[in-house]
Amino acid sequence: MAAYGFVSGLPLPLSGFTFRLWLSDSGTALSVVGLTAWIGLAYSLKFVWAPLLDQPPPLAGLRRLGRRRGWLLLVQPLLGLAAVLLALSNPAAAPVAAFAAAACVALLSATQDIAIDAWRIEIFPERRQGVALACYVWGYRVAMLVSTTGVIAAAGYIGWHQALLGVAVLIAAGCGVTLAAAQEDGPATIPLRGLRHAVIDPVRSFLARPSSLLVLSFVALFKLGEAMAGIMTAPFYRHLTFDKAAIAGTGPFSLGGTLAGISLGGWLVARIGVGRALLLTGTAQTVAMAMYVLLSLTPGQPAMLYATVTTEAFAQGLADAAFLTFLSGLCAREFAATQYALLSSVPNLAIHTIGGVSGLMAASLGWTLFYAVCMAGALPGMALMLVLLRRQKRGA
Repeated sequence: MAAYGFVSGLPLPLSGFTFRLWLSDSGTALSVVGLTAWIGLAYSLKFVWAPLLDQPPPLAGLRRLGRRRGWLLLVQPLLGLAAVLLALSNPAAAPVAAFAAAACVALLSATQDIAIDAWRIEIFPERRQGVALACYVWGYRVAMLVSTTGVIAAAGYIGWHQALLGVAVLIAAGCGVTLAAAQEDGPATIPLRGLRHAVIDPVRSFLARPSSLLVLSFVALFKLGEAMAGIMTAPFYRHLTFDKAAIAGTGPFSLGGTLAGISLGGWLVARIGVGRALLLTGTAQTVAMAMYVLLSLTPGQPAMLYATVTTEAFAQGLADAAFLTFLSGLCAREFAATQYALLSSVPNLAIHTIGGVSGLMAASLGWTLFYAVCMAGALPGMALMLVLLRRQKRGA
């Protein structure tokens, strides 16, 4: 899973932060750089084509490798090729071609993520999902450093094209990871189904479960407080008079907190089960937001800033391990690609709806009260969690 996390994390910056920096370095207008935000829609809308990956791959040779590995070995060479085309493009002379290559990277990368998630759900039992996710995040975070800090540093010595070609080679190595991965189903045993089976049956199968609407409400609300708080951190830090160097210095603290949190969260899931782990880590995530309140009362103190970032990242990683394991357990293996893509997209609704008014709330309430409200925003999700756990205990 760590290897899959690594190959999954490499492409994201190539259509995001690293690509934007390359565009800026090449003298591209800010109005054009801003359009890169649209490229990232592939990751938010991946549920649209996820049903395709619950079907067998189109080539008989790939079907013998299993449904998930077959799709991965179709997508991963194309992803490597798209990364090569991006590395060879020239944003200054031909920005359209560079944008097209970056869009292909994002689309194929999102498709790879769908297949990897489905493979993980089918291979690992529920109690090991948390540990598998922890390993995945470790690999993913290391890859993100390679594709951002590593590429940017290398570009200063060997140029953007060579630095990005190096990442493209690493991305193409994902084929080796897939060939070494365990097979999740028998070769050529999955019949080709129609549109109804691919799209309608996964939704119907999920909604037929007891308390399905309550589960969807919980999934949508679990990240509500975090969404409201996280969107406003950049202006919040600036308001507290922290300069760019201090803000940039939060990176290692955030990374360390996340990796420690996701590791402990994965261990908790394996140790005490996903239900109790979700309750414990969700509580920790809510309480950790109190650090923002304390930070608002101590402006200009870097030690408090780093303590806040570390605590919050640790709590988020802790909660994510249990939450993503919970989502994985909701998916029927037959429809794992479609159902997990749908469920993992639901929390984004809070970010793009209620989270969108967080700026207005901060301006009208002030920072201290705003972050107190963010803590309260996590309570509806916690309440629904308690209801769900009680129903599961009763077998409802």
